[in-house]
Amino acid sequence: MQSRASTRTAVLIGLLLAVAGCSAPQHGGFVHDPFEESNRQTHAFNKALDEAVFRPLSRGGNAVPKEVTGAVVDFAENTALPGMVVNGVLQGDLESAGINTVRFLINTTVGIGGLIDVADRMKLYERETDFGATMARWGVPEGAYVELPVYGPSTQRDTFGLVVDVVFDPLQLFVPDVIEPYIAPSRIAGEVITRGRFSTSVDTVLYESADSYAITRQMYLQNRRFELGRNAPVVPSTQVDVVDPYADPYADPYADPYADLTGEQ
Repeated sequence: MQSRASTRTAVLIGLLLAVAGCSAPQHGGFVHDPFEESNRQTHAFNKALDEAVFRPLSRGGNAVPKEVTGAVVDFAENTALPGMVVNGVLQGDLESAGINTVRFLINTTVGIGGLIDVADRMKLYERETDFGATMARWGVPEGAYVELPVYGPSTQRDTFGLVVDVVFDPLQLFVPDVIEPYIAPSRIAGEVITRGRFSTSVDTVLYESADSYAITRQMYLQNRRFELGRNAPVVPSTQVDVVDPYADPYADPYADPYADLTGEQ
């Protein structure tokens, strides 16, 4: 127990030092990628790993009955809820923390340990968040864009947040020993299953675009900043000439998707 506490303390100290050293983008720049050379090498590794392992597995997962794959995804998502509750509290978002708490209690009990998403049927939808979002709420800068091995696109801030979410996962405090060995495999399986559900879009980005690294970076930064409520500018078409497979096909391609909802452009 003391060893685990020492490890967590060391991680926290390292986190604080690393966050303090987050690099800043040039004024007005959309992409801050000083590590592009190494990021592209990691992207090439991730792409090869996807082609050799995750893509075939996800296709195999599509052949498994939805009742089975759905239960795996529901279980994995349920195990992530305690961490979201803590982050909701840290962000001062007590409403989201409360909803996620009720979701976890309902799905863990009535939903047989989270295998059935009963809360969704009751319209108690997950309020997704993480420690990266918590740091953003606290004013910690985004830092540089990074691509992590296996995990994929991230930023310096989100990378540090990921470490905290893993090391300080509150689920470890009360999960039964008999269930703990299934948590990590279920989360990995859930990611594979989700990759299979969106295989067409993922394959378009990774294997059919002229520069899969650039479009992955663009999509991650735009989506993440949108999630965090940042009014992020759109990448000029002269920078990355690509098509976003997730975009609304009937939307104005030149409109700012993050424009104020009052209608101002």
